[in-house]
Amino acid sequence: MTEDYQHIARDGLWSNNAALVQLLGLCPLLAVTGTVVNGLGLGLATTLVLLTSNVTVSLIRHWITPEIRIPVFVLVIASAVTAIELAMSAWFYDLYLILGIFIPLIVTNCSIIGRAEAFASKNSVGASALDGLTMGIGFTAVLVVLGGMRELVGHGTLFSNFDLMFGPAAEAMTIHFWSEYRGFLLAILPPGAFLGLGLLIALKNVIDGRQKRREPRVATSIEPADAAT
Repeated sequence: MTEDYQHIARDGLWSNNAALVQLLGLCPLLAVTGTVVNGLGLGLATTLVLLTSNVTVSLIRHWITPEIRIPVFVLVIASAVTAIELAMSAWFYDLYLILGIFIPLIVTNCSIIGRAEAFASKNSVGASALDGLTMGIGFTAVLVVLGGMRELVGHGTLFSNFDLMFGPAAEAMTIHFWSEYRGFLLAILPPGAFLGLGLLIALKNVIDGRQKRREPRVATSIEPADAAT
């Protein structure tokens, strides 16, 4: 199979984005994106799982029979999630408590097992690593942007609680846009997450539509077949 790395990266980051196009992993995406740091933490954890599981599945793909491939994929993903969960509880304990059950629930993220089945089990290690990395970065970007939108409207701040991930020095990174802002409750509730995601999907569709209209139209002409002599 010919591997077009540019096409793989474009698919993961934009054209086939897990959150905006495939609409997978919506449960954690909508549940924990109340702030930027929550979205970033969950996104990075998901990216590491995607990268680890894709590489592992690609390495062992020739030894897996079709009858046991799904259980093996789930075992690989669960092992990666367990390792990352333990690492987060050791080094980012406060953030780990906030994300809670949604860290172990990465195992059930359809986009991860979907990439293992549809891509990693059929491609080389390099291509699978790039696919997992770009799919994870694309998913993380949506988590961060959605978290930023909800935090800004809901609390009037950006980058609050960054010290949970980057240490006490990051406390100064918090930006307060309005003084005495009481917040907008809808933005930090699940309906606000649905509205925010809908706006992001609509924005992507508008951008894609404009790009298609800018593409030069290639005129095709049908030449008559040469007459038989």
